[in-house]
Amino acid sequence: MQKSEKSDPRRLIRSIDAVDAGLGAAGYIASRRISTAIYIAQHLRKPILVEGPAGVGKTELAKSLASWLTLPLIRMQCYEGLDESKALYEWKYGKQLLYTQILREKVGTLIGGANDLGSALEKLHGFGDIFFSKSFLEPRPLLRALEQPGGAVLLIDEIDKSDQEFEAFLLELLSDYQVTIPEIGTVTALVPPIVLLTSNSTRDLGDALKRRCLHLYIGFPDEKLEARIIASRVPGIDSRLLAQLVAFVQQLRGLDLKKLPSVSESIDWARVLVLMHTAVLGEDIVRDTLNVLLKFESDVDAAGKRIAELTRKAQHAVVMER
Repeated sequence: MQKSEKSDPRRLIRSIDAVDAGLGAAGYIASRRISTAIYIAQHLRKPILVEGPAGVGKTELAKSLASWLTLPLIRMQCYEGLDESKALYEWKYGKQLLYTQILREKVGTLIGGANDLGSALEKLHGFGDIFFSKSFLEPRPLLRALEQPGGAVLLIDEIDKSDQEFEAFLLELLSDYQVTIPEIGTVTALVPPIVLLTSNSTRDLGDALKRRCLHLYIGFPDEKLEARIIASRVPGIDSRLLAQLVAFVQQLRGLDLKKLPSVSESIDWARVLVLMHTAVLGEDIVRDTLNVLLKFESDVDAAGKRIAELTRKAQHAVVMER
């Protein structure tokens, strides 16, 4: 079943379970809610607005989806001041300039036989239109996604960092999978891309954008899901150590910290502990490696005062579970 879905990306995914299995094969452990959103989005041809804290796997979801479906991943990183010339297309000015020089050299030949100024201008007018044809167009991420003959996964990353004007510009694309280029016309996707927009909620997004999208919130996972995620990314980690570090991280997220540790930082910490041949989570190793989990010195200081307590509870939680 999965093989047929891969071989023809135009075919619809057959089940939510297929999404679970496909993303899992690509190394992404998805919750049921995530798999359901992907399934619905492809069937309804709706973009997904994926919100949640940084580092919980929003961008990785798009990468894994593209890997599973063997579709090209086209990523557009948003930032303040982003406009259509960077997101949709721009003209190849160097090529246009070269063409102008060639036209200037051949102008005599081109207007040969013209009896008056009007007929000469008429002849040149046809050549002028070529300057703004597809031959001189440089596609940017949005246009490239629409032009993929077999479809694509389009990742519009951190949309909350762009301006409201850029949000408005996206509405045509998100509604009809088409864009309008004034000099050329409307370009419509032959195969609508699967579109994921991510947001860290640094600002509120407009209602018009939200109406066009399915909403998916990815928060911090519970202990069971986080353990599965880490085990898939750090193969060979001892099960007892895995349980201890997950319990410790879960407790850290309950503290009043400036930035709570994300799943990506949990994975990094697991790799560090394996690298340092850690068998059991202890106070010394936690203190030495706490900067892998926490990114602000004030958070390191706050958590450092409770390392003994948090480590003991993590160990105790594993004992109780067993």
